[in-house]
Amino acid sequence: MVFKPNVKSIQSVHHALQLFEVFRTSYKQEEFGVTELSKTLGLHKNNVFRLLATLSSCGYIEQNPATENYRLGIGIFNLGQKFINKLGFLKLARPFMEKIVTEVREAVYIGILRDGNVIYLDIVEADHPVRVVSRVGKDVPAYCTAIGKVQLAYSSEEETNRIYMGARLKKYTEYTITSLPELKKHLKEVAVNDYAIDNQEFEKEVRCMAVPVKDYLGVPVAAISVAGPTYRMSEERLMDEILPVARKYAREISKRLGYQS
Repeated sequence: MVFKPNVKSIQSVHHALQLFEVFRTSYKQEEFGVTELSKTLGLHKNNVFRLLATLSSCGYIEQNPATENYRLGIGIFNLGQKFINKLGFLKLARPFMEKIVTEVREAVYIGILRDGNVIYLDIVEADHPVRVVSRVGKDVPAYCTAIGKVQLAYSSEEETNRIYMGARLKKYTEYTITSLPELKKHLKEVAVNDYAIDNQEFEKEVRCMAVPVKDYLGVPVAAISVAGPTYRMSEERLMDEILPVARKYAREISKRLGYQS
């Protein structure tokens, strides 16, 4: 997107929008220093610093204490969520989630990734008397959930390091991945397969499979998962029955977001 200010434009607002464009169009770099932004924007470092300070005070930009570089803040995330809701993203997705439930008769979630956590936005329950406990509205670590891993797999190694380097990966069950090198290796496999499985990694006797929902750039903006007790979710059933159905409808949602496979 190119901004062409006219005589009536407010220069500081124009510069702020240009700054956001730097973050939006950089798909592998999540953080920038003042000097780098100054060169990219063609602005004096003092102007960039004041711009960052103003946006930081509003929550739209935040500084990483470890690197002293700047990244998008929670305010941008909240604004984006408002936009998604205004577009009726969940309303768009729900009919396809219901179709998955009709075909596989297991609970279906949709969730997004936020700084190392999964936020579950919606669920369509199945009609089985034995069900998994709903996670809607909860923040769950991404590294031990199918929805989280299938989105983490598209992140750069730098972003994965930013989230997990030096962090303790809590062991929820004996199946939880707690080593960063092992997690990175696993995420590479997930990226190749374009699906992820949570094999009792967060909850015992619960198995999930997730596939990404992509936007017009091919970037995952959410993921769909099918979850159920392990005795109903065998490996054969996951691969032969559930994965094809989940993929079919996740692609339908993605197409409506502009994705061209």
